Amino acid sequence: MNRMARTAMVILTLVVFLYLPASAQSLQGVPEIDTYVKLDPDVRFTFQVKETREGGDPTQAEIGPSLDFYLKPLVKLKGATEFDLDDSKSRFLVLTVGYRYLPEANGAPGTNRLEPVARINFPMKGRFLLTDRSRADIDWQNGDLSWRYRNRFQIERALRIHSYHPAPYISVEFFYESQYGKWSDTALYAGCLFPIRRHVEFDLYYEHQNNTGSSPNQQLEQLGIILNLFLR
Repeated sequence: MNRMARTAMVILTLVVFLYLPASAQSLQGVPEIDTYVKLDPDVRFTFQVKETREGGDPTQAEIGPSLDFYLKPLVKLKGATEFDLDDSKSRFLVLTVGYRYLPEANGAPGTNRLEPVARINFPMKGRFLLTDRSRADIDWQNGDLSWRYRNRFQIERALRIHSYHPAPYISVEFFYESQYGKWSDTALYAGCLFPIRRHVEFDLYYEHQNNTGSSPNQQLEQLGIILNLFLR
């Protein structure tokens, strides 16, 4: 990583910690590794390993594969995604079907999860990219079925620092939980993508969650780091 990239990462890290709420005594790290393999120009295989805490659930490990299906790329999107290692962002619509396994402690049966996802990418003025992601988590455990719907809006823009192109972003995600019968969780994100050459990218972000599913409400603060590996 060159000097500019290291400087940008240090600055972002300092900003994240400076803006953490004073009450965030339980700041939690959530690591993740995503490996992407292009099978052909319109199909991509993904394998994900991560730690997560979402929708009022306890901290859980999550592991499993996905398949992404691309539609024809839009010329207008190329300007907003020119320096992005993730080529799915150059497509207007990407459909994904995934499976995840969430193990439980003490030998209890784990959770099986089906994840259908639809992502729409919109080019905006000033080379900004707006992404609308709709996702369902369909869980079954010991014969019990539950589900959640989640909708995430994200806006990002790649910067030009000499020959380096980090991409800061902000996003908001809303969760509808079947067990509560309402919109019960909101997550706010602020982060930055740091590409490393042509096949490696770090995604460093801060997340604040407000969960109203149970009483009292939960306020969660998380600092996440994602290692993205793009293989061809």
